Amino acid sequence: MKPAAFEYHIPDSVSEATRLLAELPEAELMAGNQSLGIAMSNRVATPDHIIDINGLTELDYLDIGDKKIEIGAMVRHRDMEKSSALTEAFPILSISAGKIAGPVVRNRGTLGGSIGEADPGGNYPSVLVAMGGEIELLSTDHTRTVDATDYFTADTTDSINENELIKCARFSKKPFPSHRTGMAFLRKKEAAQSWPIVSVASAVRVADPTHQNPVIEEARVGYANASDVPLRLQSVEAAIEGEPISEQTLRTAGERAYDEVQPQSELHADETYKRELACELTKRVFRRSYDRATAEPIVV
Repeated sequence: MKPAAFEYHIPDSVSEATRLLAELPEAELMAGNQSLGIAMSNRVATPDHIIDINGLTELDYLDIGDKKIEIGAMVRHRDMEKSSALTEAFPILSISAGKIAGPVVRNRGTLGGSIGEADPGGNYPSVLVAMGGEIELLSTDHTRTVDATDYFTADTTDSINENELIKCARFSKKPFPSHRTGMAFLRKKEAAQSWPIVSVASAVRVADPTHQNPVIEEARVGYANASDVPLRLQSVEAAIEGEPISEQTLRTAGERAYDEVQPQSELHADETYKRELACELTKRVFRRSYDRATAEPIVV
């Protein structure tokens, strides 16, 4: 099947792109085109206008500062995966980017395209929710910032207006100094090009990484494809905070994850299996984050 007829626009600037969005009915933005093209070819999406923003270098940047990290919407997954500066400062972004589909998708797909799709099974949504990320949105007449927990809704179109585009995603570094923080991202999936059955993003900050049994000061965890929105479960985080990690704290965290995720059965996994995956991946991802925070050798 071929796409329905549409008009194709290539803006020279962000301001022109937002103007086109405001003026054109039924317009869709094209970023990496790893999902939209498929939807159009199958006539699941039939936009009257396509606004191709691949040439907007204004949105293609990595800003890694002392207090925050800002990633432009047009940064490719591959660039995030291979950025040594990002890997050092906020490795969960590089790790999650490197686990997206295969090389072809990572070479073309973008951060903004993935966030804009807002699929609850995507890698970035769980990271954004777990790490307290923000999303900046632009239109012709305003700029606004939305917390990730408010952006991702069961109806993926609720939180972004039709005339807005994503400028960037932003994270605070303050809660997670790199010298005593460990981050990890784990998932179970059936094939490279498929969505994860369940994936889990986590970060752990310890009080003193040189101590024999470092105490966990703060933990974060986010789940993808475990509900109709990406989930951050604070009760699971609380299970391992305030003491060194142990089999008991990990068991408690896993049991809470099993009880609190809200998965739906699908082709490759029923609800019970997804709960069991959430439980097991929770224990593994916290253990891996803790080992990284305490500089213990691990198998990546």
